[in-house]
Amino acid sequence: MKKLFVLFVLFSAAAAPQDMRMNSFSSLFSDQKATRIGDAITILVIESSQASNNAETSAGRQSEFGFNAGGEFNGKGLPKVDVGVSSGNDFKGSGSTRTTGMVRTKISATVDSVLGNGNMVIKGSRKIVINGEEQTLYIKGIVRTADIMADNSVLSYNISEAEIIFEGSGVIDNVQKPGWLTKFFHWVF
Repeated sequence: MKKLFVLFVLFSAAAAPQDMRMNSFSSLFSDQKATRIGDAITILVIESSQASNNAETSAGRQSEFGFNAGGEFNGKGLPKVDVGVSSGNDFKGSGSTRTTGMVRTKISATVDSVLGNGNMVIKGSRKIVINGEEQTLYIKGIVRTADIMADNSVLSYNISEAEIIFEGSGVIDNVQKPGWLTKFFHWVF
């Protein structure tokens, strides 16, 4: 009976081999990293952007035209005629823009799909409402398994094809927008 049981166990192990990665989530010796669809992963969003642009334009044009006439007719002097035309055009313009942005936060995302090469497509969002001000952060992109740290987190600059959208709405957002009269004058002029 013992021999039959041992043969059964050996036959079962040989007939259904196990994938080591499949059981790694329950191992005592491996890190618990996201590898499958539906697994959660922590994204450390550390984004900083800065851009500036300066432009200056200067143009000028000047034209002059003159005509003088004078003389005598039968000993009498004719009145002196002077005609002069002049025009000028001068334009100077300058502009400057400067943009600075910074976002630092943590957000959880889930593995949406696993690509053929093992890279994972992740998606996540977080909505926070404080005193009527709503802030929503959306994130999605592709993460390599090699970029996932031991604590199952990944830095946002290691996400390829990353889309990070930070939106806000509420009283402060409404106050920062120009009024309808200002919009009208900008449209007319």
